[in-house]
Amino acid sequence: MSKKKGTSQVDNSKIRISNNEITDYTARPFLKWAGGKSQLLPKFQELYPKQLQQKKIKNYYEPFLGSGAVFFNIIQNYHIENAYLYDINDELILTYKVIQKDADRLLDFLYRYQNEYLKLDKHQRQEYFYAQRTNYNLQRFNIDFNKYSDTWLSRAAQLIFLNRTCFNGLYRVNSKGEFNSPAGDYSNPTICDEKNLKTVSGLLSNVIIKKSDFKELTTDIRPDSFVYFDPPYRPISKTASFKAYSKHNFSDKEQIELAQLFKNLNKQGAKLMLSNSDPKNIDPEDNFFDDIYNEFNIVRVPAKRMINSNASKRGIINEIVVTNYSIA
Repeated sequence: MSKKKGTSQVDNSKIRISNNEITDYTARPFLKWAGGKSQLLPKFQELYPKQLQQKKIKNYYEPFLGSGAVFFNIIQNYHIENAYLYDINDELILTYKVIQKDADRLLDFLYRYQNEYLKLDKHQRQEYFYAQRTNYNLQRFNIDFNKYSDTWLSRAAQLIFLNRTCFNGLYRVNSKGEFNSPAGDYSNPTICDEKNLKTVSGLLSNVIIKKSDFKELTTDIRPDSFVYFDPPYRPISKTASFKAYSKHNFSDKEQIELAQLFKNLNKQGAKLMLSNSDPKNIDPEDNFFDDIYNEFNIVRVPAKRMINSNASKRGIINEIVVTNYSIA
């Protein structure tokens, strides 16, 4: 299949737009997500394995899904046949599955939120947001995250609404699993992006989406595979410890376990790429990642620091990218 910018470069018999038509619209992440990789995609495309461009890789895996920026980039620009997406966050996986299965009905909920929210004044919007946040946190006990049902639709819509209207689009939960991001201050937020959600739904139509720990990846891995790991980042300082995408902790112990999985998958022949924070931004003597990935290639790429209430402290810092293949 010839390549065209913004066109889905996939085998239509495997992963396709839902109406069997190729669209010129380029899908993008439907959620704002701390640590999202949209800004790094041009650099990442230089770092992907050459076998991806050569159409020798048939299977793509992403064990820490988040906003899915890398998945959307790969599915629309490279020729893969199977995609497997995982995350430990129940709410995130629920929302992806709703978009995959029921995008049209989800849109009805989102348009309702958008119409109600946009007609309110600033004070009323704050009250509306916090009422929805309280309801969202209370209703989580009434959701069966293991069985798809109509209740998932309102849940997914509520998550998207909160994500699009909270401060900085910051998905954050406390140790109890309660969403606790404060209200944002937006004049005209896009709560219902119909064109994007319909395109995303098509791209997800034949994708495997699972709520699981990253270690469960080993049960699905196939030959001719590319795996991209984007775990919760290791804090680079005591004041940069945001990592609460779910109630599950991701400490140095988990980082080391992930490095061991990286080594095991390397032995199986999969092409692997991983990103994380670079502790050397703060402490040039901190060799944590250089040590645990000392068998592999490590490059450092500049990225904007976005998670800080003080705008003056959102600057350019390095992140690391680890690969088990040579980068030309």
